[in-house]
Amino acid sequence: MLAAPLLLGHRGSRVNTSVPENTPASFDIALAHGCDGFEFDVRLTCDGRSVVCHDPEVDGVLVCQATTDQLVHLPVLDDILQRYGQRAFLNIELKVPGLESKVLGLLREHKIGENYVVSSFIPQVAMELKTRSASIHVGIICDKPRQFEFWRGSNVEYLIPHYTLITRDLVQEAHNAGSKLFAWTVNDGKAMLLLAGWGVDGIISDDTRLLTQTFA
Repeated sequence: MLAAPLLLGHRGSRVNTSVPENTPASFDIALAHGCDGFEFDVRLTCDGRSVVCHDPEVDGVLVCQATTDQLVHLPVLDDILQRYGQRAFLNIELKVPGLESKVLGLLREHKIGENYVVSSFIPQVAMELKTRSASIHVGIICDKPRQFEFWRGSNVEYLIPHYTLITRDLVQEAHNAGSKLFAWTVNDGKAMLLLAGWGVDGIISDDTRLLTQTFA
């Protein structure tokens, strides 16, 4: 029998629109629904802090040009690792270059074990992470088939395609290469079951209640 996939909330849980995504409240909902962990996004401020947010601009302010004091309502990566690093699988998506050293240092500081992957759409970020630490778990995120070529030519351990790009053959190829494959963002129960039947290693969903109920 195939092992059940890891169940991960996308930016926490996006079921309750009154709870902001990429916040501890959203992460707590995902875990309360029964998820194994969650995906979240990290950006870099101009004063060198790692803040948790998806969009490059927050409340009319560019994150890359702001100081942490201007973004006090945003969580910081340090606090998220401290709060969840020992009890949830963390998919830490780096939205920009320049975070590699900070993330590696925080993973060491908080003694994060094996239950994480540091992922990015940016091949150079993935390469830099592996160059700095051969032991770090790195994933490449793909929304176009041509992006698979970077994964095929790299030593990155996780392939994270949009679920519409996934085939049974791709799952088998990833496993034959010693990689794990996570599917994002899957919000349909039938698609979740189909992907699990193909043997994907993780499913990322906005609808964490549906995700966990599908595999209950």
